[in-house]
Amino acid sequence: MRIPINRGSSDPLYVQIAGFLRQAIRGGNLDAKTRLPSSRRLASDLGVTRITVENAYAELEAEGLVARRVGSGSYVLPVVSFPEFDDDPPDSGWPMWQQEVHPRGWNPCESTPGPDGLGSCGHDMIDLACGVGDSARFPVDAFRKTIQKVLQRDGLEAVKYGDPRGYAPLRETIAGLLASQGLRTRPENVLVTGGSQQALALIALTILAPGDVIVVERPTYNGALDLFRSLGLKVLGAPTDSEGLLTSEIEPLLQRHHPRAIYTVANFANPTGACLTSRRRRELVALAERYNVPVIEDDFVGDLRYDGKAQPSIKAIDPGGCVIYVSTFSKMLMPGLRVGFLVVDGPVFDKLRRVKRVHDLATSNLNQRAVEAFVTVGGYEAHLRRSRHIYRRRRNTMIEAVDKHLPDGTTFAVPRGGLYLWLRLPDGEDSRAVAEKALSRGVSVAHGCQFFDEEIEGVVYMRLNFAASTRSQIERGVKTLGISMKA
Repeated sequence: MRIPINRGSSDPLYVQIAGFLRQAIRGGNLDAKTRLPSSRRLASDLGVTRITVENAYAELEAEGLVARRVGSGSYVLPVVSFPEFDDDPPDSGWPMWQQEVHPRGWNPCESTPGPDGLGSCGHDMIDLACGVGDSARFPVDAFRKTIQKVLQRDGLEAVKYGDPRGYAPLRETIAGLLASQGLRTRPENVLVTGGSQQALALIALTILAPGDVIVVERPTYNGALDLFRSLGLKVLGAPTDSEGLLTSEIEPLLQRHHPRAIYTVANFANPTGACLTSRRRRELVALAERYNVPVIEDDFVGDLRYDGKAQPSIKAIDPGGCVIYVSTFSKMLMPGLRVGFLVVDGPVFDKLRRVKRVHDLATSNLNQRAVEAFVTVGGYEAHLRRSRHIYRRRRNTMIEAVDKHLPDGTTFAVPRGGLYLWLRLPDGEDSRAVAEKALSRGVSVAHGCQFFDEEIEGVVYMRLNFAASTRSQIERGVKTLGISMKA
């Protein structure tokens, strides 16, 4: 155990040792029943006499923080409550550099506590707010076996730092997977990232600077809004309808505000579930080419189509270098994998690679190899097929529950894919207040304000996730939401 002691201090050494252990116990750093080092061993580690350590332990024992058992050692006792250690010390108690870091450093914005609701709900909570599919459906056992096979096959190579661009076989697999979806690219144009959120961050850091204007859909993914605001970008919302971004409204924005990028979720948008039409995709690419503005296409759940015809990605109709395509395996496999990727043509790829390298050196080599093996044997496609079937039924259950339990005046468009149902509440309802009441009754929902560049526009909207909960949970959750709206 490394305990900092100051031999030049006026405080006796045993007081310093006792003080360090006291703070560790009361602060929760040493759990109850933890066995402390023997007095002989700690004395040797610290270069003090054994009696010094014995005196420190005796002081802690007198305060009821440790118990000494003959022949066994000294053990930490449970701490019931020490309010003076519950909160951080006041600002004035911290070093000056920490007090100065807020105005000087990079200040991340968060529209919601926690990452898009991920992992923020308790076990008894019905979570209609989260941003992923059903965690109970993630193929944990199959993936565990895949990891074991990868470790047996690759040994130490699997746990070394990898290529900053990504594991070469995975990049080849991604290129093949995209080709089957109509997007032809080469492995040399694929950069593997720590999920799609890191891909967006790398792109923003590479092609944008503080003060630049970026056009987004109104509403759009709140994680992207948080990122863009954190980087000091000026976020400009463009209007949408049931068919996605209104491209007819984009050109005046390009002429007036000269944005440096356009961000869109063209397939089953977060939060609306809208899908951009083929005509508007072509119009968007034509505008990007005409005004020399890159399009960032975030295709986070494009594979989850339940109805209608498949649409080609915007990148698939890119004449060359106009579109940066972003996607992820995290949403459909396991969020904790943090394996996503981006596809881009041209010299900007090398700068993205260098930005990626200085940020985290490389995405987890083991996770990349496991994903590549899992996708190659067909595990990913099989999981997608099963998920589409189940999520379609859950979507229909939620639609029926909304029609049954929510008051007249609640409207929505039936999403043809994705994870979400986007509600417009009756006039007079405030989604923030409704969300708070629902949460007090054990149901988590996402109020609409967090998805708009001008938050007040989202007051009458709400996003519900139909994929992450069972059909019975959806029924109970929407019923509780209805009660909250009437309360």
